[in-house]
Amino acid sequence: VINIITYNKVWTDAQKDLDIQLQREREEFLQPEKDRVKVFRMLVTSYIKYMQIFRNLEMAYDQLIHRQKRTVIRQVLDGVMGRILEVKKEMVGLDNSEFHYIDKILEDLKLLPEVIEVPIPRYFIKEKLEVLEQREKILDQILLDAGLQTQKPLKAMTFEEAIKVIQVAERARQGRCRAAFMKQIYLEERKDRQTKLQVQMGPGPDDAATCIQKVWRGYIQRKKTEKMRDEEMIFLGMSLPPHLMATSILQMHAEQVNTLQGEVQERQEEVFIKDQLREMEGLSIKETLQDQIGQCLTECRHIIGKFPDYPTEEAGGSMAMLSLKTPEQLPTTTYFLPPEADRETNGFCNFFPLSSVFWITAVWQNRDEGWDFLQDHDPELIKEEKREEDTNNVHCLCVFLYSCKNWPWHRPYLLPDSLLSVLCFNTCLAEHLSEVWWQNRRLRKIQLLMSLICRTIDSLYRELAEEGLLIKAKTVNLSDYVGEYSYLGTTLRQADTEPMPSLADVRQLIALYGILPLGSQTVHEKAPLVKALLLAGPTGVGKKMLVHAICTETGANLFNLSASNIAGKYPGKNGVQMMLHMVLKVAKQLQPSVVWIGDTEKIFSKAVPKAEEENNPKQLEKFLPKFLKALKAQDRVLLVGTTNRPFDANLKPFCKVYQKIILIPRPDYASRFVLWKHIILQNGGEITNLLNISCLAKVSDGFTQGHIVQAVQAVLSELRLLQMTRKPLKTAEFMTSLARQDPVYKEEEETFKVTLRAMLTGCISSSPAMSLPRHI
Repeated sequence: VINIITYNKVWTDAQKDLDIQLQREREEFLQPEKDRVKVFRMLVTSYIKYMQIFRNLEMAYDQLIHRQKRTVIRQVLDGVMGRILEVKKEMVGLDNSEFHYIDKILEDLKLLPEVIEVPIPRYFIKEKLEVLEQREKILDQILLDAGLQTQKPLKAMTFEEAIKVIQVAERARQGRCRAAFMKQIYLEERKDRQTKLQVQMGPGPDDAATCIQKVWRGYIQRKKTEKMRDEEMIFLGMSLPPHLMATSILQMHAEQVNTLQGEVQERQEEVFIKDQLREMEGLSIKETLQDQIGQCLTECRHIIGKFPDYPTEEAGGSMAMLSLKTPEQLPTTTYFLPPEADRETNGFCNFFPLSSVFWITAVWQNRDEGWDFLQDHDPELIKEEKREEDTNNVHCLCVFLYSCKNWPWHRPYLLPDSLLSVLCFNTCLAEHLSEVWWQNRRLRKIQLLMSLICRTIDSLYRELAEEGLLIKAKTVNLSDYVGEYSYLGTTLRQADTEPMPSLADVRQLIALYGILPLGSQTVHEKAPLVKALLLAGPTGVGKKMLVHAICTETGANLFNLSASNIAGKYPGKNGVQMMLHMVLKVAKQLQPSVVWIGDTEKIFSKAVPKAEEENNPKQLEKFLPKFLKALKAQDRVLLVGTTNRPFDANLKPFCKVYQKIILIPRPDYASRFVLWKHIILQNGGEITNLLNISCLAKVSDGFTQGHIVQAVQAVLSELRLLQMTRKPLKTAEFMTSLARQDPVYKEEEETFKVTLRAMLTGCISSSPAMSLPRHI
């Protein structure tokens, strides 16, 4: 029996906090506010509160088993994630920066920086784990057959090594036998001595110990019997001991929760209830809705003198007509649109979206669940859900019949116009291609695209993997990107010095713009859409690692369209076009997907070096804008570019492609301190008093994470690890290895700042919605 009281309380508290937060927003942002600092503080406070609610809802959703509760929590969870992205957008527009320094606000709220760390919902992976495992097996097999991946060979053992292993095993066996023989002799001698002492002094300590053991074992067995009786009564539903009420589900193993969630999903009560409800109430629902729609149309004609235009199915159909609107409002074309907040023009509160596209419900508040012992489903809620489905079906039928009012009634078998036009187009296209197929160059392109339409996703997937365009992402979590929060941001700004962003800030942006939208379909469709993301920074700061982390956390496919990777594989303009169509089709069908372009500045380079002319790196320049235009809000596909030389690119087309530009700087002192300790321990080292981590963090100023990793791996060889016990690590060992590498000089960092400022200035001039980050 699993106690769900703890996580029910977590969910309840999160819902209460959410209601309080929404009410506070209605009150605070009701009037225009001209004080920029005050508005920004209100936005940051809302952002922090939503992040706390997000963390609690994710915990409750991951641990609860009741599937209808999980459905409601999922809606609220996705809504909170989307709301966080909405507030983040307003913060960026108000602060003119992707990076915010809120250490003073956290201090006033008495909170730690960990509060604003974005949690990654575990359902991104857990709910499609089987699909991801199966896809990984298929990809491994494709790469193995194509020779792009080899199985790890078993290291053959030499004859001398085999003899040595046998000798070691035999000597160990003989040692164990000798030890057992000597132990037996010792026990026999001890027993003889104890027997002599018992004859002389009576019962000894062993007899007393035996007596105590008997009493203790009897007590333990009685407690076990009582516990088994209590569990049996709980299973039969006849009692619930008080101490079990306080038992936390935190001790329950995660696999047990997943198993129970799976069993709940497999139950078939929903199908039975749906059929029963349709049989009993289906006719009544149809008649009621038809009467309501007829009455609505009649009243509208009586008031305005004509029937209103019937809304299309995409606009909501008859459901839009039956919403809470007056007959005077029905003829307008905006009755089905969501209300927008009135925005003043003289206050900074205009930046805050009062009418969020994410809505939140609370179905389970004050609901009595004492009868539900299994905590798997509520049949009444299923009935309500199926009634709504039947109602929607009737609305769709009404839309179809109303749209057919102008058809010839003697031909009721005709298909709708949209489907009929598709059939006519296919027929005409086939006839036209059969006549002039080889006479027109443009039709050859159509032949190319038609060949893709006829191919299955499996065949396209295999071809992309065999060509090396679909690669296997490395298993890297976002938490593996180690970096500390910047505690001096506000202080430096007060001293008229703009601080550089910290690695924790970069990690937060990757989660907000990359992971959350890709992981949730609802968030991707309704939140501010980000199609392309550029990671710019010196070599070794972890740009590729972040790309693989996005794929790992969301279970996304990874396509590598770097210039060096696609060179010579699909030559010509038609070949590049076909390649992008293949990638787009597979990425959309098997979403989420990440399209990665490494060294993306080469595509937009001002002048191609002679050494790279054969690779033709600029062949994607004209096609990338069209590729992004083909991505819609429902397509969870993200284009990620990485560059360590953005100053080599032509900035105007560069800025048009990448919507978000994130600067990844070299680590600051706090991040270097954490990095040295983490990497040394990760590579098997031990930290003692002879190893001064603070000194290493100080002298490594200007070096990147990659430099630190190389220095640690160079020192901690297999031989050095064997010497660790008698020769502890010293600071000078790492300094020597670090001195052999070239740091990121100040001139290069300044060049990054100037280039990115120019890029973002170009983005502002072409897109007024974007703002210039202050950290550049």
